[in-house]
Amino acid sequence: METLVRESFLQEKMGNKIRCNICERRCCIVPGGLGWCRTRAYRDERLVTLIYGAASSLAVNPIEKKPFYHFHPGTRALTVGSWSCNFGCPWCQNWDISKSPPPDQGAYLSPERFIALTESYRCQGTSISFNEPTLSLEWSLDVFRRARESNLYNTFVTNGYMTPKVLLLLIEAGLDAMNVDIKGDAVAVKRFCKGVDVEKVWAACKLARSRGVHLEITTLVIPTVNDTDTMLRAMAERIAREIGRETPWHVSRYLPAYQFTAPPTPLRTLERAWQIGKEVGLNFVYIGNAPGHRYDNTYCPSCGALLIRRIGFDVKVNALQDGCCPECSHKLAGVWGSSV
Repeated sequence: METLVRESFLQEKMGNKIRCNICERRCCIVPGGLGWCRTRAYRDERLVTLIYGAASSLAVNPIEKKPFYHFHPGTRALTVGSWSCNFGCPWCQNWDISKSPPPDQGAYLSPERFIALTESYRCQGTSISFNEPTLSLEWSLDVFRRARESNLYNTFVTNGYMTPKVLLLLIEAGLDAMNVDIKGDAVAVKRFCKGVDVEKVWAACKLARSRGVHLEITTLVIPTVNDTDTMLRAMAERIAREIGRETPWHVSRYLPAYQFTAPPTPLRTLERAWQIGKEVGLNFVYIGNAPGHRYDNTYCPSCGALLIRRIGFDVKVNALQDGCCPECSHKLAGVWGSSV
């Protein structure tokens, strides 16, 4: 059986400890110890990853499920997840894998096998998701390089809490698109995500955008956490100001999960978030986890024409012509080819 243990990238000796520079927690780990995420261990004078090729989940997904609405609509991505997370969110929707440490032994999925499966399932790209993909850095880099050789696109669905060096390595290897979950303001994120500095997430978004990575932002709108007009407006204004008005913002409905028992997000709250996003000048705001809602569709920001109609994760109508509105010829921001 192939081992899941490989030497970790980006380790730094700090006296008798080793610092992990994969995510922005930058844990200093003692001999025999683990990092915060439990996927990095100090063994035999070196830092190792415990999840190289450790696949907890594998599924063929529409790219819309990530969600990506402005990136190869109507295509499918073979999506893989591993174990654990570097956030501590009590509402986690995938808590069964993100709150679990990596197993001592488990199914090993090689990068070569993953790409072969992607092609055999007739997917157009890859997505590393379900748990936090940053923790699978070494495996992701190997996957991305092989995917690029096979003319497949590569995506990350991430909390964005990666160091700049990691992001640059991913881009160099072939990262094409990221959906980043921005969970709230500094106070909410530090409290609920267990010490996370949300400024690092914003910095990752800006760096990705500056390097040509397609970027979409998701906010899971959660009652009592980030659902006030003030917080939603601050996030929307910052997207517009620092990342760009063309950046799609998905405001998604929360449902109770894991250790969080607040009631589901009312639809009126999501509609208010949509309105706030439009008021501050965002061209594309989407309501997620509300199948069939009119604000799950794409409209031309110039003339208002309905361009992409969705029900759930299915694209029912795509009227774009070479990325342009057929009514007024406005060119929409995005990556619009149905194949790569």
